[in-house]
Amino acid sequence: MTTNKLIAIAGPCGAGKTTLAHGLEQAGYRARAIAQEHSFVPDLWRRFAAPDLLIFLQASRAVGAARRRLDWTDAEWQEQQRRLEHARQHADLYLDTDDLGIEQVLERCLVYLQGDR
Repeated sequence: MTTNKLIAIAGPCGAGKTTLAHGLEQAGYRARAIAQEHSFVPDLWRRFAAPDLLIFLQASRAVGAARRRLDWTDAEWQEQQRRLEHARQHADLYLDTDDLGIEQVLERCLVYLQGDR
């Protein structure tokens, strides 16, 4: 399937944004991982990509840190979550990736996107 819709993907470090964007592109979608968690601009996801659809991937502090081999302090984690609040509130699809593998995340997003006509 090919679509002209642009899909933005936001979420904390280690949630799977880049991996999902690659998988969606392989499936014929236009997708961009947005590093919203590093921005002081609350709606960077909207300004940077001007997407038709926003997917928010969530990962817990422990899972994200293990996936990326990071050692966040509580304050760093909370700041990242604060910076993501606007994207979280405006997401068309919210998916917690803690207990999901790469293929499962992609499959759930593809099912959602195929129903979004």
